[in-house]
Parts: sequence; structure tokens; C-alpha cells
Amino acid sequence: MTHPSPSPTPYEDLKWLDTVSDLLDTRYRIPGTNVRFGADFLVGLIPGAGDAITFGISAILVLVMARKGASGMVLFKMIGNIVLDVVVGTIPLFGDLFDLGYKANRRNLHLLEEHYREGRHQGSAWGPVMLVALVLLGLLAFSVYVIWRIFSELIQLFF
Repeated sequence: MTHPSPSPTPYEDLKWLDTVSDLLDTRYRIPGTNVRFGADFLVGLIPGAGDAITFGISAILVLVMARKGASGMVLFKMIGNIVLDVVVGTIPLFGDLFDLGYKANRRNLHLLEEHYREGRHQGSAWGPVMLVALVLLGLLAFSVYVIWRIFSELIQLFF
């Protein structure tokens, strides 16, 4: 008699997040060093648009984690990592160097692993999470507005 295999834990169901966070934060290495970087750093080199793109991808990852049952406290910490990455990332040159070391997506994956494997970071933080989510949405809207203004100025300049 065969027994049905147990359903995967939420973390096992999200193994693909490791691949995505690796692509964003640690896929490549600077030759001759241990410094690793990913698409977050490369795309972040595009002024304005790069930070908005990587912010969007990071936000989607956090939403997936929320749908899979991550606690409010984990989500609050994850959003904090993203906010810090986005805010500091907007500072020319310093933000790009910060991206080389901070790796918000890897940090968020580590938080998720601790949550599921060790039961850490429990508790509700929905009030602060909603407040921070609204701030992030405002930052995204502001970034899109700034990019739109830059492109409209460039178009007027050339045409």
C-alpha cells in the first residue's frame, strides 16, 4: 500500500525564489575577488528606471511570500530591506556601490528560510506593513513620474 507523499511545506514550494534572488543579487563575480553581484546591480546602473525595475521585481517576490503564509513580522522586515535598498540605491554612485554589498533579495530569502525552518520572526505587523507598502507605492509612483519628466524633457530637447 503506497502512502501519498506529504504536501510540500511552503518553503519547499518556493525554491524558485532562491534562483531569482541569486539572479538579482549574486549570479556574477568580479574576477579576482569574492565580490558578487547580479541583475539588481546591473539594471540599477540605469538612472531612475533601473531602481524602479528592480524595486518592482523585489516587491513581487515579497507579495509571493505573503501569499504563501509568511508572517507579518517577516514581511515587515522584508519590506524594510527593500526600502533601504531603493532609497540608498537612488543616490548616484554610492547607491550602486551599496547594491554590491547589501543584497536585499538574498536577505529576504534568508528571512523566509528562518521563518519556515526555525519558526523565527513570528507575529503580526500588518499595520506597519500596510503603512510601508503605501510608502513604497508612493516611491514607485514618484520614480515613474520623475522618469516620465526626464523623458519628456529629452523629447522636447531633441524635437
